[in-house]
Amino acid sequence: MRRRMRTPLTVTTAAALALGLGALPAGADELPEPPSPTSPPAALDEDRSSVARAVAAAVAEAERRASARTFSAPSGTSGGDDAVTDALDQALADTAAGVPIGVVGRVDAPGLHWSGADGTRRLDGHGPARSQDRFRAASNTKMMVSTLVLQEVERGTWTLDTPVVDVVPEAAAVVPDAIEDDVTLELLLTHRSGLPDHLSALAASRMTDPEDYDEFFAVLGEEYTTADHLAAMDDQPWLFEPGADASYSNAGYVLLGLALEHATGQDVERLLEKRVFKPAGMWHSAYPDDPGYRGPFLREAAYTGDLGAGWYGLDGFDPSLFGSAGAVTSTTADLQRFTEALVTGDLLEPETVTDVLTPRTVGSQTLPDYGLGVYRLPDPCEEGAWLYGHDGASFGTLSITLTSPDAERQVTVALTGRDLTSLESDLSTALVPALLATC
Repeated sequence: MRRRMRTPLTVTTAAALALGLGALPAGADELPEPPSPTSPPAALDEDRSSVARAVAAAVAEAERRASARTFSAPSGTSGGDDAVTDALDQALADTAAGVPIGVVGRVDAPGLHWSGADGTRRLDGHGPARSQDRFRAASNTKMMVSTLVLQEVERGTWTLDTPVVDVVPEAAAVVPDAIEDDVTLELLLTHRSGLPDHLSALAASRMTDPEDYDEFFAVLGEEYTTADHLAAMDDQPWLFEPGADASYSNAGYVLLGLALEHATGQDVERLLEKRVFKPAGMWHSAYPDDPGYRGPFLREAAYTGDLGAGWYGLDGFDPSLFGSAGAVTSTTADLQRFTEALVTGDLLEPETVTDVLTPRTVGSQTLPDYGLGVYRLPDPCEEGAWLYGHDGASFGTLSITLTSPDAERQVTVALTGRDLTSLESDLSTALVPALLATC
């Protein structure tokens, strides 16, 4: 079994790496050091910089290489240049040679259509990873939930300025009375409401010792109800006046899921199936609410070193912990079908798509350039251009999917088997060559 120790983290600090980007403007030239680990009861949202740093570093490195042209570009043939595909295959092999157990990737660009996989599906080494394998997409879910919210805007159900308490009565117990008219759906979509993340309180509510890794991974397998989520939100102090700042909040997307269910009388799972998965051709995606896997799956695992029992398999993880903030499972092909359907107007009207891609957090020190459930990153192939998408980070899986505005160039990478002893990430090893391959 692979073993590697780096900077020790407490159990709750390690858990903080799940479900989203952290405090770093995307594309920053200088990447600040992550904060030092804190002692329990550290919040799950105390440090989301790991994924942000990895993505920003990958983009910056791809920009440097693209400027220097220290790579082979696609040749324009249907299979792409052999040197490019060999480099992509090698990048996956290099990734799987580290802590990650399995890795999958997909690149689509003019003249290049590649998909690959390396490593295994399981912690025990059984079953080779395949390019079509499913994985937990985690916060990539936010793009899809945002799409549902905006479909309701187009239907006239509400506007982006609608206060969440008007459509989710239960939110009145979470939002302070003095600002209940100011916490709008748009602010929840863009992480600018001031509503803090609640996952720390949610997990801690089931634990007797917040430093016990065995207990932590055990409570990840328990069911979390809507009442549990709301109670955990209510347990956190409000961060700032609505619209005054930005802070990544899974809690906001849980409330958006409740808004959708109240407005439509249907659960989020059914809405995604009818209004996102089916029209986008996402035949291998799902929104599970129970533990377990459907079909060939990169089965999640986390490495804790000497702080816990080493490796933990997460077969019993209950996605109700994430809910509408990150429960979707998908594939690289399905995620690219989604981003293509989104940016080309198959799911939303063209003017709505423009609104989705327009960032509200430019220059923020806590988020990348974040729009309505989608963020943008500098396009390493074209100065002044952007790629759009999202990442997903669960306790055992890490993924990112990006597309050009016309969907002609798309990149998706996912790995399973995360090292929770480190604030570093193995994402860049596969992501940099994938980005360069589209140039």
